[in-house]
Amino acid sequence: MEIFADSCCDLSPEQIKKYNIHIIPLGVFINEKSYLDGVDITSGELFAYAEKTGKLPKTSAPSVASFTEAFKPYQDGIYISISSQLSASNQNGQLAAKSLPDADIRVVDSLNLSTGIGLLVMKAAEMREEGKTIDEIEMALKETTSKVYTSFVIDTLDYLYMGGRCSAMEHVVGSLLRIRPVIEVQPDGTLGIKEKVSGSRKKALDSMVLDFKKKLPNIDLHRVFITHPGSDADADYLTGELKKIADIEEICSTHASATISSHCGPGTIGILFIMK
Repeated sequence: MEIFADSCCDLSPEQIKKYNIHIIPLGVFINEKSYLDGVDITSGELFAYAEKTGKLPKTSAPSVASFTEAFKPYQDGIYISISSQLSASNQNGQLAAKSLPDADIRVVDSLNLSTGIGLLVMKAAEMREEGKTIDEIEMALKETTSKVYTSFVIDTLDYLYMGGRCSAMEHVVGSLLRIRPVIEVQPDGTLGIKEKVSGSRKKALDSMVLDFKKKLPNIDLHRVFITHPGSDADADYLTGELKKIADIEEICSTHASATISSHCGPGTIGILFIMK
């Protein structure tokens, strides 16, 4: 049984190889040229383009044809998609699965993004190793989807402004006051602002640690992700702080894909885990 995920799952190359995950990349368009997320463009290259031009690249879901090509060689498989509220990936995956009547391809809506998807993908891979059936894995994923908690702090409002997600006034005032929004994935797979932290970056990071501590009695400590476009020092800081307050089996620090990074900007960092 094959396990598929799109490039928004933000798992590391080592994890993808170890757990044998089939990644289907999203598209990134710069100057009318198409790139494949994670294949021939990185978040760093995307940021360089945005800083130079003041514009965000456009991103697109994998086409139905891309999904069909990925699914076709396999008799059965599960595709765990980025939230259907954020991308057409889920819809295109379903259309591709339906076009292959001789194969048993299941499509699960993660209602999440980044390693919020990755947590589900790794759960599926571990269940596959345990010899669970495709029905058992699909059911477990659907039961777990609502338990995945994803939040991330945005360091600069520039990318929200370029993407039309905040007004010019909000951009100016927020930048002057050094406001860093903490974004939270909602139960319906949309994004919402959890809080706005003003002041230093460390204050914003510490607010995430405090939130983790408050939720600690209800957190599954098997695996926690810290995901970011390249803020390794901050990831190390958060890892150290989480280790002080919880006995976590595995803390994974991974880099965000170009697609995820394009909407959030450099300096974004998130803590992602599954609730009991």
